[in-house]
Amino acid sequence: MDRKFAVIGHPIGHTMSPFLNARLFSLSGLPAQYTSRDIAPESLPDSLGFFRSLQGFNVTIPHKQAIIPFLDELDPSARNIQSVNTVKQVNGRLIGYTTDGAGFRFALENAGIPLKGNVLILGAGGVSRVMALEALEAGCRLTIAARNSEKAQSLASQLPASSEEITVLSLEILEKAPRSFSFDLAVNGTPVGMHPHPDASPLGKEAISRCAAVFDAVYNPGETLFLQLAKSGGAKTAGGMPMLVGQAAAAHKIWDGAQYSTQVLQQLCLEAEEEMKRIFGGV
Repeated sequence: MDRKFAVIGHPIGHTMSPFLNARLFSLSGLPAQYTSRDIAPESLPDSLGFFRSLQGFNVTIPHKQAIIPFLDELDPSARNIQSVNTVKQVNGRLIGYTTDGAGFRFALENAGIPLKGNVLILGAGGVSRVMALEALEAGCRLTIAARNSEKAQSLASQLPASSEEITVLSLEILEKAPRSFSFDLAVNGTPVGMHPHPDASPLGKEAISRCAAVFDAVYNPGETLFLQLAKSGGAKTAGGMPMLVGQAAAAHKIWDGAQYSTQVLQQLCLEAEEEMKRIFGGV
């Protein structure tokens, strides 16, 4: 009988996880069923039986933190970030992991963008936290900017760094900052620019022009307005699909020990982009 895996979230209709994971299981030669399950926040406590019927599952918004009390154990990386996107069942125990950081690193490496120097983090949610921790681990200096400066300050206070290593700004102040206020890399951890609202950018063109490279965690559309504006100004760019593929591949390593070459994952990124265009009408 096939092993069973799934992705849970709410809403879940936009997910590319079934496509990606089916391809990864096929590539590894390990048979499995992979489905999606829309679980509203209030239904999470009633879903424990479903979770335990699976060999593993992925977790997306809004459950990455909410799932933690229902797990038996956390991997150190998930405990550190207090966020889970991958769960493995081992002898009836549900163990939580995070592979978002691995996906982020893969996306930058795939685009030839180094994680160094002054890094601008846009947003103060879970994805921004992941990218901020990865940047600090790489020795970067951070600037965190969000529409809600209190949330940005809260994120900064939770990070393992001194106040000298992190600057907190509101987006309004950032937009008006002098041109000398520049960044080696800007990363978007917000949903701004995501389908079905692709005509928005988390930063204006002038502010983007002060960034040598940009990464957008949004993967639908494949090239967001944020990336288009950055590319037109000569910056290196990377979209969110490689992060999605990278974190999925890292989940399979946790579940089965499966490993995939960079070339295979790059091809999967292209296939996923085509599938996304088919599903969403060419966005």
